Amino acid sequence: MSLPKVTPPGPHRRHRRSGPAGAAFPSCALKASWVLAAGVLCLPVNRAVADEEMYKAKNCFACHRIDRNHLAPQFKVIAAKYAGTPGAEDLLARRIREGGVGVWGNTPMPPQPQVTEAEAGTLSRWILGLK
Repeated sequence: MSLPKVTPPGPHRRHRRSGPAGAAFPSCALKASWVLAAGVLCLPVNRAVADEEMYKAKNCFACHRIDRNHLAPQFKVIAAKYAGTPGAEDLLARRIREGGVGVWGNTPMPPQPQVTEAEAGTLSRWILGLK
């Protein structure tokens, strides 16, 4: 396999590279594709992964698990219970910050004041998105 032939730019000609079967590609198109590829690699991590990291960082992991019961109900069961419920996102966000008791039995969920309102909203959207 040989490398593409590079034609030096002339005074009135844009820099071009010869591709397969003699097709010409402007070097700017190649540069743009590399910039695009680099930009895609630098995008934020998948939202679910980022929120899963938040759930661990905010200590939700102490009581909850994603797909099995621990000290508190698993997040997938919480998501199923509130699926299609109007206002569920705000309700869960409020419960994350204020705590509660009685919805899932007698074990109380302590308030989580270290979680901001924005973080609580992100966590509640993530929980409700689990299947």
